[in-house]
Amino acid sequence: MDEMMRMLALQQQGYCCSQILLMLGLEMRGEENPGLVRAMRALCGGVGGTGDLCGALTGGACLLGLYAGKGLPTDEDDFSLDLMVADLVEWFKTEYGEAYGSMRCVEIIGESGEHQDRCPMIVAQTYQKVKELLVENGFELTGENL
Repeated sequence: MDEMMRMLALQQQGYCCSQILLMLGLEMRGEENPGLVRAMRALCGGVGGTGDLCGALTGGACLLGLYAGKGLPTDEDDFSLDLMVADLVEWFKTEYGEAYGSMRCVEIIGESGEHQDRCPMIVAQTYQKVKELLVENGFELTGENL
């Protein structure tokens, strides 16, 4: 199943943008983490349904953190994490902030959600950008990155 079909299947199962991004990232690593997927729900609909910062962007930043962030007391953040997140934010601002006048969910999809059809494309392109950033910074996309 290609990535877009998988994203649509997850959406039909009731998962939102930020959850879908992390689920795809976990699947790419051969992992499952229902607790993390549940936690990602708080980013849906622009941070807890407030319409604020787009969940695709915040979910993408979390996916970068899954690869490059500190997870154990003996770990350290990878030095590239903040740079990758900054690159993602700048890319998102250029791609969607300029096109829709904001990086806020409510501005992207509209007050009444009339443009929710934009979400699958934004999630798919954000996922691709996250993968590009990871590869550019020396991360293997599959398996654990210890």
